[in-house]
Amino acid sequence: MTILKNKLGIKYQAELNREEERISKINAKRLFDSGDISGIEVGTFKGLKQVHNYLFGDIYEFAGTLRDVNISKGNFRFAPLMYLEQSLEFIDKMPQNTFDEIIEKYVEMNIAHPFREGNGRATRIWLDLILKKELGKVIDWNNVDKNDYLSAMERSPVKDIEIKVLLKNALTDKINERELFMKGIDASYFYEGYSEFKTEEL
Repeated sequence: MTILKNKLGIKYQAELNREEERISKINAKRLFDSGDISGIEVGTFKGLKQVHNYLFGDIYEFAGTLRDVNISKGNFRFAPLMYLEQSLEFIDKMPQNTFDEIIEKYVEMNIAHPFREGNGRATRIWLDLILKKELGKVIDWNNVDKNDYLSAMERSPVKDIEIKVLLKNALTDKINERELFMKGIDASYFYEGYSEFKTEEL
């Protein structure tokens, strides 16, 4: 496995994972505490790029830029490079007025997986921003079981009812609660196998 080229000059995967978690969680915390989160464009690829760059800009040159390789996870291949820009234009135009529309848009963005690394973590913040703006709700990620979430997301391109039910059951109107945001970051990272640091303590 090749180690992703990084600004930290790290050559070992375990060390890179640790530093990526630590630095990007500090940045996620700052995104909320500084109020910069309110400057993110909601529901567009531009907004997702802003989130991704904010989290990972200190670690990777490619933060906030489109991937230039095809990627897959397990047996699932994300959007092929040759159709990526086209699919992002399509996603930008998707409606986001109802809960179902918002989750459908989220599923499509997950299939696009526009970045080389850090897609899930950036896109979950992006999703919460849409829910907050359109419905006055966010997801309490601590109420979303990791295995249920991952298997529902895996099936979502074919059938999105599972992920809709799972996330709908975890909605809360505590949209500006700091503790909920910080714990949500920890849960989001836990889905991806990062759980060494607590965001709140960094």
